[in-house]
Amino acid sequence: MKNVTVTMEDSVAEWARLEAARRNTSVSRLVGEMLAEKMRHDDAYERAMREALEFKSWGSSDGRYLNREAIYDRSQR
Repeated sequence: MKNVTVTMEDSVAEWARLEAARRNTSVSRLVGEMLAEKMRHDDAYERAMREALEFKSWGSSDGRYLNREAIYDRSQR
């Protein structure tokens, strides 16, 4: 584990002290857990976005959009 120095506003530091006490932990551990959760969330989001962009089962396309007439042409059904 690494030790780091963090600079924050007095009101934020007070909130962190109260929150850490409420959770029965230290400010250092609280901040570490919050950053770890943020990292996991961001990694999960990036992974989901990558999977969504690679999703292929919507079918193939030649890149052209249907126009209004083609969408509502009932003779092809």
